[in-house]
Amino acid sequence: MNKNALSAPSASAASDRQIAIWLFTVAGFVMLMVLVGGLTRLTDSGLSITEWAPIRGALPPFSHADWLVEFEKYKQIPEYQLVNLGMSMAEFKFIYWWEWGHRFLGRIVGLVFFLPFVVFLAQKKISRAQLPPLLGLFALGGLQGFMGWYMVASGLTERVDVSQYRLAMHLGLALIIFACSVWMALTYWRGNAGEGRVTAHSKWAAFIVVAVLAQSLMGALVAGINAGKTYTDWPLMDGDFIPSGLFDMQPFWLNFFENHLTVQFDHRMIAYALTALIGWHIYRVLKSGSDKPDGGAAALSAKWLGAALGLQVILGISALMLAVPIALGAAHQLGAVLLLAIAVTHLHILYKQTV
Repeated sequence: MNKNALSAPSASAASDRQIAIWLFTVAGFVMLMVLVGGLTRLTDSGLSITEWAPIRGALPPFSHADWLVEFEKYKQIPEYQLVNLGMSMAEFKFIYWWEWGHRFLGRIVGLVFFLPFVVFLAQKKISRAQLPPLLGLFALGGLQGFMGWYMVASGLTERVDVSQYRLAMHLGLALIIFACSVWMALTYWRGNAGEGRVTAHSKWAAFIVVAVLAQSLMGALVAGINAGKTYTDWPLMDGDFIPSGLFDMQPFWLNFFENHLTVQFDHRMIAYALTALIGWHIYRVLKSGSDKPDGGAAALSAKWLGAALGLQVILGISALMLAVPIALGAAHQLGAVLLLAIAVTHLHILYKQTV
């Protein structure tokens, strides 16, 4: 028997594992990026850099004169004039470093993806069939850089903060990149998994992934208009389970995006519905048992999904009732990413179950 024929599958499996580790690393950096982005928002630092300079902006100010130039630019925007008038240089540096760190980390994420990608290509570890999804992921990363500036630009002229719509778009794209990275990494890691089977369980698992993404976008709307710092009672809201004033704004549809009461109410209601859905799904998966080889993995991932959901519910309620302190607000955002990661993993296990 040809010795090379025996070693080829092993070499291919080893390459797949290397690619999987790379993509898991990319996902980890994206998660860190979301966390730093959340902290940048929570510290009101996002508008401190008023220009988009992909190359020149990689370097921070070095001299006192450089800092004065950057500070003067910040003084021209409404946030300084209406919110931070009289801010000291030390205070400006604090918010500047948060925003600069967020943007610099974005550049690092790009390198973490691009450099290993080039190496794997040169080593011929990526086949032609595997190339389009990876290129698509890279394109989404480039789009995310533009989306970040598009969001920041909304707060530089007539507003004192960024548009909640663009904030939701920015976070949503980051979560899509994260979910795609995790899915692709799992596919490479579980190289001998099934080809993919659509079942009742996998359909509901896919719906849960979409629902977690939707709830995260609703959370971005809550954050974008600072709705989490109002109506901090729970389980009631403004003294009632269904408060009055949900549809006071005109036109009617505006309530769902700009009415503090309605936006937070919707976030709560979706959370309740998502909790019930995931609880029901976990019950169905565990009750069904399994005579399949991957049955244990499906049950285990379902339990992890429930644990992540429970943690996220606790973080959300705690953050709300304490009017979103920075640490809890960041933890709640990180919890959403963790929940999404486990939901995607759970879906992958169910969809790729061997027969």
